[in-house]
Amino acid sequence: MKTTGMIATALVVLLGWTCAAQSQDELKQKVHELEKRVAKLEAGLGPVLARIAREQAVEEQRLKARARMRQDSEVYSREALSKIEGLYQIANKKWGSEAGKESLKQLVSHYDKANRTGCALLYLGQMTKGEEQIYCLTEAIDGFSGCYYGDGVQVGAYARLMLANRLRKDGKTDEADALLEEIREQFPNAIDHRGRLLSEILPPKARK
Repeated sequence: MKTTGMIATALVVLLGWTCAAQSQDELKQKVHELEKRVAKLEAGLGPVLARIAREQAVEEQRLKARARMRQDSEVYSREALSKIEGLYQIANKKWGSEAGKESLKQLVSHYDKANRTGCALLYLGQMTKGEEQIYCLTEAIDGFSGCYYGDGVQVGAYARLMLANRLRKDGKTDEADALLEEIREQFPNAIDHRGRLLSEILPPKARK
């Protein structure tokens, strides 16, 4: 009788182990299936989350732009601000013309603390060529990086991009790459005039 009881006990234990093993296998399978479903869900949400992050970055840049523009009222009178905007708009209406360039140069020479001055230098960097272009873009970077266009484009970031493109054309790839790296590190949420993150449209890092 004792032997029969021991055998029965062994069978019960063995059956328990088998059931436990089956449960673990089923659990692993369910976990695997769940992980696959989560991966698919994350893949589907990826573009949505990226779009939301991009929209937040754009709104953040535009808020910074408005804050920078308000600072001008602490430095300049209403009359001066009106003159600044008038000179700036001449260039907008007469883009690339000598009159437009002259109005921007007057703005830069007379109002060196205005937000629009940084934008004016960047405009001149787009309108000019050769050493004059390099000078204007360098001045925008060195003295007016914290200025903004109304759409949220930051002068410091965009001037670096423009100068990098110019230097790359001149064969100065190391200097150009250094400027692009500054954009990645110092202006991670900077945007272009179409609301795109510069970090998403910059060329890939050069392999050394």
